[in-house]
Amino acid sequence: MARVKRGVTSHARHKKVLRLARGYRGRSKSNFRVAIERVEKALQYAYRDRRVRKRSFRALWIQRINAAAREHGLTYSQLMHGLALAEIAIDRKMLADLAAREPAAFKAVVERAQAARGEAR
Repeated sequence: MARVKRGVTSHARHKKVLRLARGYRGRSKSNFRVAIERVEKALQYAYRDRRVRKRSFRALWIQRINAAAREHGLTYSQLMHGLALAEIAIDRKMLADLAAREPAAFKAVVERAQAARGEAR
């Protein structure tokens, strides 16, 4: 049986890790031992932050909706309660976009929410 030499596979593995480490500083981009640690940590951060990004955007949308709702005399929670009573199913991303780009449309949505809150009292 022929002897198996593993130079090709280890070279490919090193190349893969070092390609992922491009753009890092110092030995992190050129030394395999250091690069593999940095790349693994970067992949952990990427995995975690794909979830964190969703939270951050939701928080941003809520802040924008709250600011726009206060211009019309409502708080965020009052607006959302009014939308639920009016059975208007519009997500926070779209509401924030309306508030920023279509103030007239957002005002119409707010008025519908206020009317629904008024009826419920």
